[in-house]
Parts: sequence; C-alpha cells; structure tokens
Amino acid sequence: MRLLLVEDDRDLQRLLKKALGDAGYVVDTASDGEEGHFLGDTEPYDAVILDLGLPKLDGVRVLEKWRKAGRSMPVLILTARDRWSDKVAGFDAGADDYLAKPFYTEELLARVRALLRRAAGFATSEIEIGKLHIDTRTSRVTIDGNPVRLTSLEYRLLAYLAHHRGRVVSRTELVEHLYDQDFDRDSNTIEVFIGRLRKKLDAGLIQTVRGLGYCLEVPSADGKDRAEA
Repeated sequence: MRLLLVEDDRDLQRLLKKALGDAGYVVDTASDGEEGHFLGDTEPYDAVILDLGLPKLDGVRVLEKWRKAGRSMPVLILTARDRWSDKVAGFDAGADDYLAKPFYTEELLARVRALLRRAAGFATSEIEIGKLHIDTRTSRVTIDGNPVRLTSLEYRLLAYLAHHRGRVVSRTELVEHLYDQDFDRDSNTIEVFIGRLRKKLDAGLIQTVRGLGYCLEVPSADGKDRAEA
C-alpha cells in the first residue's frame, strides 16, 4: 500500500516515514501544502496522512481541493489543533479520521490500517480468502493454517491484491502502489514476484487475465479458473 505523508515538522516526518515503512507501507512525503496537494492530485495513493498547519497552503484547503477534484482516497488528519471546531472543519472538508498531537505511533498505525480496510470493505484487520489468511496487523500470512514466509515486497503485493480481491489489477497499478516516486519502476518485475507468490500460495489464488493484469480470488470448486495463468 502506498501512502502520502504531508507533514512540515522534519523530525516527525522522518520518524513517521520510518515507522510506516517498517510496517510495510511505501511512503512518499511532502513538507508543505502546495507540494502535498500536487502529489495527492497526481499520484494514486491508498491513503493520506495530512497535517493541518502547513506552510504555503493550509491542510484543510488542500483537502477541500482534493475532494472538489474528485480525489477520494482516505485521509487521516494529523494536527496539534484539538479544538472541536477544527475537527468539524476537517471532517466537513472531507477527512475520514482525525488524530491530535501528541500521539502514540501505534495508534497512528492502527488508524491507518482501519482506513485501508474500511476502504476495501473489510470489518477487521484479518482477511480471509479461501485457505488464505492475512493478518494486516502483524503482516502474518497462512495457507490452511500453515505459516507462509514472504519477503517485504511479496507481502505488499499480496496485501494489495487482497484489499482489491475480485478485481483485475493491472501491472501499472501494482507498480504505482508498491514503489515510491523515486524508484526506477519496471512493471516486468511484477511478473517475477507474482511467480514467487504462486509457488508459496495456493497456485489458483492469483489469476492472470490476459492483457489486463492479475486478480486474487478463491479458485472455483471444479478447478477451472476464469483467467489464464
């Protein structure tokens, strides 16, 4: 999952980027409202953490511009402003959640997980697709109760497909959501990681839809997939 962190406090920005990265997210950062608005308006983020007291362009204004432009990614407001009127302004502008400073990093991570799973239509941090079980809180994956060891990128790829289960996801979309903006993106590497995942999981879970991309869903009972491997 790819996140945008818009925070002008450089020390806090570094701390949060590391914590989010350690939790398995790809994180792009911006230090002012104008840069944050541009990135959020042009890049496909799964969620945004947005400070309100930003230089150049206030966070509420950034959020209003995104929503007016039809940008619907979940947004968690992160700010030192804890007056009820500021919270109302943030929610009215289109925020999905609000966290006042100071805060515990674990709470921030929990709120981000909640935003992502609600956006995907999941009620809890655990995703079950046939024999596949993913605990997004611990990044633990099992097949039929047996642990599956995945690399960080393999897990991120699987988690993204799981959050979009039943939908065909293109190679381009996967690249955009698995790598930050500074990475030399190559969609061919996705095929390599898909192949590795198929060897570690139930081979029928990840299907290839020729010319379109990949889809994660429970294999049919008769063993016939609607997509071509």
